Amino acid sequence: MKATIKILHIDSNHPILWEQLEVLGYDNYKDFTSSKSEVEAKIQDYHGIVIRSRFKIDRTFLDKATNLKFIARVGAGLESIDCEYAESKGIHLIAAPEGNRNAVGEHALGVLLSLFNNLNRAHGEIQNGAWNREPNRGYELEGKTVGIIGYGNMGKSFAKKLKGFDTEVLCYDIKENVGDGNARQVSLLEFQEEVDVISLHTPWTPETDKMIDTKFISSIKKPFWFINTARGNSVVTDDLVAGLKAKKILGAGLDVLEYEKLSFESLFSDKMPEAFNYLLQADNVLLTPHIAGWTFESHRKLAQTIVDKIDGLFS
Repeated sequence: MKATIKILHIDSNHPILWEQLEVLGYDNYKDFTSSKSEVEAKIQDYHGIVIRSRFKIDRTFLDKATNLKFIARVGAGLESIDCEYAESKGIHLIAAPEGNRNAVGEHALGVLLSLFNNLNRAHGEIQNGAWNREPNRGYELEGKTVGIIGYGNMGKSFAKKLKGFDTEVLCYDIKENVGDGNARQVSLLEFQEEVDVISLHTPWTPETDKMIDTKFISSIKKPFWFINTARGNSVVTDDLVAGLKAKKILGAGLDVLEYEKLSFESLFSDKMPEAFNYLLQADNVLLTPHIAGWTFESHRKLAQTIVDKIDGLFS
């Protein structure tokens, strides 16, 4: 039994997470409504915390968490946590990219096929009484070169989905030797020279912040389609829109936006930026509300992954 391990859940998740931890002997507590400062006032009583993205786990929070042994985020990334400071205090960091990688791969493929075949635009036109065949003539994936930036769990999943489409799949990653039978790892220069499609699958870090900007877009030799199911802050939206207007970017599928709040549950509350208004009106842009990894199946798989990793710490 692990009755002495007290875990505070500050976001709701799939019920199996709570249920299985309870069966395994952990003490579960929940607080879905208190402010960050209110949680800080009691966090010293807990050995673990399970979060999604309700607030940032910063130095102030970590200094008060004197008994914390782990932080588990039910998602793929850890950008809402001061990871370096947490690790300096001996706190284990747990994420669950294995839980939603398949969902992200499938979503990216669906978005790409929709862009290539104008499915979203054609559907809207028919709803408005227009039957436009020639303007909606599409492209085939066969023979295209798909470039994946970031070849971890999500990138590998997308590459696997592309396996049956007779495409060439290239990957670029700061880590060496991550390519596999589904994607050939190449230099940035070769990537820039060859790709017809770019799909972003990187975490949000200081290195990837605002990575997709005018300089990057201009470095790609051919006009290209762009997909982002990673993090919105890795893209400068003004520069992306400029690329769309110049037809350097042929179409964009965006599941994430730089305007999202930390929790991913909403956008900004102020005036809509001009670039975002353009995206809303463009018929070669497909927007979804940060749902690439948000399937019914991934909801359960994320929770199961977290349970398994928490219990692995204390087994």
